[in-house]
Formats: sequence, structure tokens, C-alpha cells
Amino acid sequence: MDVPLRLSSAHMRDLGYRAVDEVVEHLSTLRDRPVGAPPDREEIEAFMDAALPEEPRDAIEVMREAVEHVREFTVQTDHPRFLAYIPGPSTYVGAVADFLASGFNVFAGQWLVGSGPAIMERITIDWLRAICGFPSTAGGLFVSGGTMANLIAIHAARSRSGDRSGLIYLTSQTHGSIRQSLGFIGIGEEQIRSVGTDDRLRMDPASLREQIARDLAAGHRPFCVVATAGSTNTGAVDPLDDLADLCAEHGLWLHVDGAYGAAAALSKSAADLLHGLSRADSLALDPHKWWYQPYEAGCVLVRDETALIDAYSMNAEYLRETRHGTAPLNYYDLGPQLTRGFRALKMWMTFKTFGLDAFRRAVEHGIALAEHAEGLLLDSDRWEVVSPAQLAILTFRPVLAGATPDQVDAVTRAVAASTLQDGFALVLTTEIEERPVLRLCITHPETTAHDIEETIALLERLLDDATPPQFRR
Repeated sequence: MDVPLRLSSAHMRDLGYRAVDEVVEHLSTLRDRPVGAPPDREEIEAFMDAALPEEPRDAIEVMREAVEHVREFTVQTDHPRFLAYIPGPSTYVGAVADFLASGFNVFAGQWLVGSGPAIMERITIDWLRAICGFPSTAGGLFVSGGTMANLIAIHAARSRSGDRSGLIYLTSQTHGSIRQSLGFIGIGEEQIRSVGTDDRLRMDPASLREQIARDLAAGHRPFCVVATAGSTNTGAVDPLDDLADLCAEHGLWLHVDGAYGAAAALSKSAADLLHGLSRADSLALDPHKWWYQPYEAGCVLVRDETALIDAYSMNAEYLRETRHGTAPLNYYDLGPQLTRGFRALKMWMTFKTFGLDAFRRAVEHGIALAEHAEGLLLDSDRWEVVSPAQLAILTFRPVLAGATPDQVDAVTRAVAASTLQDGFALVLTTEIEERPVLRLCITHPETTAHDIEETIALLERLLDDATPPQFRR
């Protein structure tokens, strides 16, 4: 029988086995290939066939074409020497989990059609709750990433406050996606307060206290403080305990953006830095960053799960039967999505496959390598460390005797741009106090000390090339 849109069993197996071979080849040879190359849109569009296909083709040929397009025109964020942004090293087990979730086409939005996956997601959420020190009343769900996790939590905070005109407190180091997403849920610029930071670029509790006092005196009603556990720029962690005390004093919701740094809750060396994380009212996590999951895998945890239910519970008439059964668990009651995939499976499978200690050692490895990189930079007279190694991130810039800040900044950007042209490693810039700095983020469990040493050697060669003649040694 000819079934529409269905391959034969033999053809499906052949296609699947070949796909596995491609992924294994990618992971096995990644270290030996360049991190990537600068993208050229005209070249990419000319390379690809954009015609809408009317006639069928062999699926294996189509897959080969897809692999060629992806492999040829992708900067490898899972490369051991991808040290820019926040890297995305993932596991093969996580990729297999995504294949299974898609192959079984799991609908993970409601209980009636996805009770097994719902319980597996609840178990996985409970593991993360325990790692982060949240109480048994906590709950949450998997989402696409940190942007959605932050937005979902902040909307729940505002719903719990009962005041749509309430004020929210951020800093200059708060992730840009948070400020942008506030507008998505109707929080205007006039409701956003920017709080001062200390010399380590952490939210300053004294500045926050003063700002809250001014707002209360002016008749405003604050509702939420957004703290950061591991800023993207420097890895800085706000003083969570002090902020929790201040929020408790004023009855404010403390949300922590831990999309990057909360993963270090596994690390004993980061315990003091993250002290107070367990006191947050909500927490954004991004397992596709430092917990080695394939994209997309974000997570939101809330100290009191009923805050999510109050904000998101859906009671459409066509969903009535989904509430039947013993204690149904409907994830559409906890977030904005009704139709949602089974993102939790990859976390569930990788935790069970490797065990928590393997994740702990991988996180500790990144922290140690960043400290090693800082030592190398401090031992050299070519570099100034701008922010020390914190949660596997550090920043630095060239030392050019006699150069103006603008000249140093130009060379800094030139060095970063050259790394993508070179392809051995990718090191880009961020800005601290409105000046560019080179930045390393070292989270890949397969990155070695030798990789870091060779990358810094590369940066020194690129620095020689980018330095104007009058400043060369």
C-alpha cells in the first residue's frame, strides 16, 4: 500500500543510520576542523537551490544536500575552541533524545495525550529544583531558552503583585533580552528602573535601596527585582543574599536570571558566589549552555508553583477532558504554550546516562581553565585583565604603550575580527564601561589547557599584525 508522506521501513532505517553517521562524524572530527568562517550572504544564497520543489527526490540525496549546507555555512558553537558568546557544547545523548521526541511526535502540553512525558518532565524539573536549593513547593517547566524563561517568570511576578503599573529594577549588566521582552508583556520604559553597580559590575544593594525609597516616596509601587547569576559580559553574580533580604523587607519578587551562571550550582568552588540563589522567587536556567544540551533547552523555576498556575492556567472549553484522571499535570497551566515539544527528555536522558558527577566535573573544568587563562594573561606584559575569571568568563585588552584609548579599542576589535578569519579559535568582544574588551567563555568539557595556551598565542600573533607600527615592540 502506498502511504502518502511515508517512506518504506527499509528506507527509513537507511536514512536514519546515515544521519547517525553524519552526526557521529561531526562530533568525532570537530576538534580537527576550523571553528568557522565569516558568513557571506550572497555566497550562501547562490550556493543553495531556492526553487520550491514540485517533484520528489530521494531522501538520502536531500539529507546529503542539507548536511552540506549546514556544515559549510555554520560557525560551530559546539567546537572546543569556540570561546565567544556563550558556547553551546552538547551531547550525542541529547541529540538522540531530540530525535526520539520528534520521532514519536510527543505532544507535551497536556496530560490526556502525554501523561508519561509529563511525569518525566516533572521529575527532571524536580532534579533541577534540588540542585538549585528550591523548596518542595517549587515547580516549573522547560521552554525554548533564557529569554522565554525570564519573560514567563516576570509575567508571573506581575500577576502575583496584582498591579500592572508596578516598577521593575534592573542594572546595566542585565541581559538585553530581558529589557526587550518586558515590552512584549506591556511593561513600559517608564516602569523600568536602572540600578547602580559596584566596581565588580554587580547590582549595588545600597543603590537599589535608595531607588526603591525614592519610588515609594513618589507614590509608585515596585513589584520585582531582576538579579543576575553569571552575567554574559563578565560572569559577575549579583549579591543574591543581600538582594533577597531587601526584597523580603519590601515584599518584592526576586527573579534571578541564571541562564548562564546558575549551572555552576553544581560546583563546590562557586558555592560562595551563588549563595542566596535558593532564596529567589523565580529562576531562569538554560541547560543548552553550561549543562550541555542541544538547542533549545531553557527552564523556568518558581518557588511557589501556584504563581505560574495563577498567571497561565487555561480553561478553554475544548480542553475540558484534559483535566480528567488522577491529579492531571497540564503544562499549559504553567506557561504560555499549549502546543509544546518534549524538551525535558534530553536533560532526563543525559543526567541518567552520565550521572550528576560528570556534569559537576565538566563545570569545574571550565572554571579551572578560565583561571588558567587569567594566569597566562597576567604573566604576559601584552595584556591587561579587565575583569578576572568568574564562572569561566574573563575579559582583557591589549597593552599598547603610548596609544590612546581609541587606538587601543580599534586594535582590540581588529584582533577579535581576525580570529574568525583565522578559524583556529573564535574570541570576540564585549563592552565594559563603553569600551571593547576581548572575552573568553570556556565551558566546553573537551577544551584543554593546550587549547587555551594556543589560543592566547594566536591572539598575540594577531595583535602583532593589528598593532600600528609606532606601537609595536
